[in-house]
Amino acid sequence: MSFSVWAPAAESVHVRVDGLDHEMKREGDWWHSEADGTDYAFVIEGKAYPDPRSLHQPHGVHEASRVYRHDFEWTDQSWTGRMLQGGVIYELHIGTFTQDGTFDAAIGKLDHLVDLGITFVEVMPVNSFDGVEGWGYDGVLWGAVHEPYGGPDGFKRFVDACHARGLAVLLDVVYNHLGPSGAYLDKFGPYFAGRNDWGPGLNLDGPNSDEVRRYVIDNALQWLGDFHVDGLRLDAVHALADRRAVHVLEELAVEVDALSTRVGRPLTLIAESDLNDAKLVTAREGGGYGLHAQWSDDLHHCLHVALTGETFGYYEDFAAPGALKNTLEKVFFHAGTWSSFREKHHGKPVDTALIPGYRFLAYTQNHDQIGNRAAGDRLPATVSTGKLLCAAAIVLCSPYTPMIFMGEEWAASTPWQFFASFPDPELAEAVRTGRRREFARHGWGESDVPDPMSPQTVENSRLKWDEVATGEHAEVLRTYRALIALRRARSELADPRLDRFVVEQDGLCFVLHRGTTRVVVNLGTTPVPLPQGEVLLTSSANPSSLSPESFAVVAST
Repeated sequence: MSFSVWAPAAESVHVRVDGLDHEMKREGDWWHSEADGTDYAFVIEGKAYPDPRSLHQPHGVHEASRVYRHDFEWTDQSWTGRMLQGGVIYELHIGTFTQDGTFDAAIGKLDHLVDLGITFVEVMPVNSFDGVEGWGYDGVLWGAVHEPYGGPDGFKRFVDACHARGLAVLLDVVYNHLGPSGAYLDKFGPYFAGRNDWGPGLNLDGPNSDEVRRYVIDNALQWLGDFHVDGLRLDAVHALADRRAVHVLEELAVEVDALSTRVGRPLTLIAESDLNDAKLVTAREGGGYGLHAQWSDDLHHCLHVALTGETFGYYEDFAAPGALKNTLEKVFFHAGTWSSFREKHHGKPVDTALIPGYRFLAYTQNHDQIGNRAAGDRLPATVSTGKLLCAAAIVLCSPYTPMIFMGEEWAASTPWQFFASFPDPELAEAVRTGRRREFARHGWGESDVPDPMSPQTVENSRLKWDEVATGEHAEVLRTYRALIALRRARSELADPRLDRFVVEQDGLCFVLHRGTTRVVVNLGTTPVPLPQGEVLLTSSANPSSLSPESFAVVAST
């Protein structure tokens, strides 16, 4: 068995295989050795560390790595992938999607997603992090699948099962920082360069950064190639500090396009960015990075304010007159405009004549916008069922790529709260205290903020699948299914051409013009007349006009 590691500053490196140390030979900045065994770690200055490129960490992020071979028996040879255009994404967290919190348990719920009309399953990070429970954004070994979920073979079974049902898989990956426990990369070489809001950032443009960039790109290609994943959601790319002429995201896009050609199926890169800059999703020929899509938080914020009336914090600006209409038509609310939350002008206009809407994700809820609230409360905790369905109609009948957060489709009663399970008591207390202090600045008391280290917080966040067929939950689910089916059957509802998309607003009534179809959404308190035509779908109790807090999809006659 061959073992290799990049450690440019080390004077000597040994590999400890099943408890026995073997000397490694240097070739440039890499070290190599041959040995037989299963569990291994690299020894530098007398201390043993897991492999930075580990594929298997059965005993946690502080312990030895395990040799893993990609010899899984795939059954998806006929899978040809899915294009993002016209797709519907479903974001889920493996640990709380089911009661067991494993890949195998999640497989048992995939038929529900098929029946709903989902085409892409977006899985929150599954890389190894310290502890058993967590969101996954504190990962430190990016190539190893979290063992409590089912490890690398469990993830492959999940991907294989998705493909068997016609579902593409997107994986959330985090390249902008590492978690606070088990991040040993700096013991091997100059991986780190400064810190950002979440932890140590990567050295992407300084001395010896070539191998660090390779580390990122190889990890991405591993998920897409060896694990048959169909795309990646790139977390908070605005925190990737890279001043090179060719940004690491552009470099990644080039290599992913090449891999897509080799494997013969579409591979998708979706960015989360706080920059409000369509350069990310502009083709390289047009001076962009060539990514395929990005999240659009501005649209979420406009919808949230319109539905809830909340205007504190970063929601303040989105209460401006016409905010929802303008953002629906133009993608970004902050497009070179003043942001009171940032205290500066922010963003850049999108050329809606050139960039199609499917390159932007639209959503009313996601893991961030729920979980980063003090109590992790979902929209149904404060918003009527009627308004929930109105928001769903806007998102699912828009020119953007819709994304649904797990449980949203039946108005799940469970919150989605922030949780972690760091074994180090000092770190655990620091996270607990920091969370409470953060929300205290916004008027929340300590008792209002769930303890992120409590197992009960995790249990509170697990979906209750027995809700699906009961009461208003069933009604919401039926409407989501009907909206997605209508979007698929009536192609103009998914038409991504933003320059043909017009939104009329009259008070709290919005009309989305979608070719010959009108989507009328009444967020007000009085009935409004419907345009002439065939009503294809409605949530209104009044067949002759549109009731308050209801929608109708009408085909012109």
